Amino acid sequence: MGLLSDPSRRRALSQLITRLNTPLCIMSYIVGLAWFFGLSFQPFTLRTYISENAMGSTMVEEQFMHGDRALSYAREFAGFKKKMGGMPVAWLEKTMRTLGLEVYTQSFTRILPFPDETTERYMVKGTNVYGILRAPRAASTESLVLSVPCSEGDSNSQALGLMLALASYFRGQIYWAKDIIFLVNEYDLIGMEAWLEAYHNVNITGMKSSVMMGRAGAIQAAVSLEISSDVITSLDIAVEGLNGQLPNLDMVNLFSAFCQKNGLLCTIQGKLPRGDWDSFSTYLHSLETTMLMVLKQGSGRPQGDHGLFLRYHIEAITMRGINSFRQYKYDMSTIGKTLEGMFRKLNNLLERLHQSYFFYLLPSLSRFVSIGMYMPAFGCLILILVLKSLDLWMKLTKSESVEEDGVTDTEQESKPGNGILSLVAPVVICHATGLSLYYLPIMGQHLATEHFPVSESEAVVLTVIAIYVAGLALPHNTHRVLTGAGTERGWMMLKLISLLYLAVQLGCIVLINFSLGFLLAVTMVPVAAAVQPVGPRVLYAVLLIVVTPATTLFFSIFLYKELNEYPLSVLECWQLFLQAIAGGMLDHYLYGSIVFPFIAFFVYPCWLQLWNIVFWK
Repeated sequence: MGLLSDPSRRRALSQLITRLNTPLCIMSYIVGLAWFFGLSFQPFTLRTYISENAMGSTMVEEQFMHGDRALSYAREFAGFKKKMGGMPVAWLEKTMRTLGLEVYTQSFTRILPFPDETTERYMVKGTNVYGILRAPRAASTESLVLSVPCSEGDSNSQALGLMLALASYFRGQIYWAKDIIFLVNEYDLIGMEAWLEAYHNVNITGMKSSVMMGRAGAIQAAVSLEISSDVITSLDIAVEGLNGQLPNLDMVNLFSAFCQKNGLLCTIQGKLPRGDWDSFSTYLHSLETTMLMVLKQGSGRPQGDHGLFLRYHIEAITMRGINSFRQYKYDMSTIGKTLEGMFRKLNNLLERLHQSYFFYLLPSLSRFVSIGMYMPAFGCLILILVLKSLDLWMKLTKSESVEEDGVTDTEQESKPGNGILSLVAPVVICHATGLSLYYLPIMGQHLATEHFPVSESEAVVLTVIAIYVAGLALPHNTHRVLTGAGTERGWMMLKLISLLYLAVQLGCIVLINFSLGFLLAVTMVPVAAAVQPVGPRVLYAVLLIVVTPATTLFFSIFLYKELNEYPLSVLECWQLFLQAIAGGMLDHYLYGSIVFPFIAFFVYPCWLQLWNIVFWK
């Protein structure tokens, strides 16, 4: 406190911060990046372990041996599905009742805000079918869910056959203490959202659905199953949910433990685990896995049906069967044993999963990075904004004291640009542009299709791009609107507000979705700290365009495909970029994703304010 209260010491501290500001910012950025890249190195990671005592041991003897029955159900289901041209609801009801389940159906309707670009459908009408196996040893107060999405085409028939075979086997066991719900949801995520909203008696997204006639207990955990081949070579797990939410780490550990017990190859992000942690190639392998998880989590899109369960505080994962050219082959009986063991362990839970981590990164299935290890990397990046804000504040305070020595209060107030009023115009116009980016594409899609030869989905995406690009010209010199020409104090005050605004935005979003906040911080923070209306303006303008959220999305798509060893041309990446814009908007209106409104309402206006600083006169 003495350092801040003593004027001479405070003056010396301000001079030190002003003189060393740029070196400190550069050092902080380098340390932040180095810290993040070091997270995939073994000393920075922890070995995974099951924290929940009820699931701590896998010493159960799985008895499921009905792989042939699962394939028989799968072939029968595929035949009826092809014959009817959609999900065979009547056949599913009849089969589930034959197995001794309480069977219910739920019809739903969802009008899309604009047609989906891949399917060109404007209205989705479907039916969910679910059967409930009542627990013979307890009241219906808790339940587990095994879900299978009924996708279009011939995919996922084997997953449904395995689910029915497991339901038949579970029906004959007497140790169940929780109800088990076997759910077949149509249209993937849309059907799952309709079922979850109806089950919890809420309406978050405007879904229209029939009243749910049958319920079980409070859902404790869920597993979504996706298998499209009779024989698989490995099981892949998807953990990223809506808005970057992750399931409790014990769900991942449970999956890994039973895969190892049954001799199954298990992967995450499609990457096989490696044991030689001391080699550089293994470090690169772990870094690729971590980067894939960061890119998926940063998108805010659920990577499977499990992603919507997480919103309701239900721990869930998606298991995908992969059939590749590996030499090891596994049949439905082995997969069924893994699922049986997982459900028997989840059946032993006395309370919701809470002891393990909810915030983590996974460089592999055997190692994880906790929130206490990866947050310092983000903190180093945010420190740049704090240091630059302090530097600007000290310069503004110093210039103000100098002006007060030679100018009267009346003359100082009459100077144009000295007041906070000079910042109202650029801030208001930048945020008005963000509001138009959010509202106009949906409101004007029908008008666009009347005057231009484009579909509604194309009109929405092109309108977003047009408003985004037009925003580059709107805020220029908007400080002239109210108070005439700008001053040096004016752009410094605007930059100070923008830096603090950006720091608050990133600090808030990183608590919800670390990957999204980190990606935006890595790209925007150094350029935001460097831009000013003096010096190489063209260079600053080019750097701002390179780090704009749209460009970040484009390069993220390119990097994601490269990490998956699927290189893209520029034209292919552009097509995926347009699909990502449409998909992000649909995710917001259909499931409540916050990425699109966050970019439109906060990040883009803040970026426009920085753009306005470059062209300040």
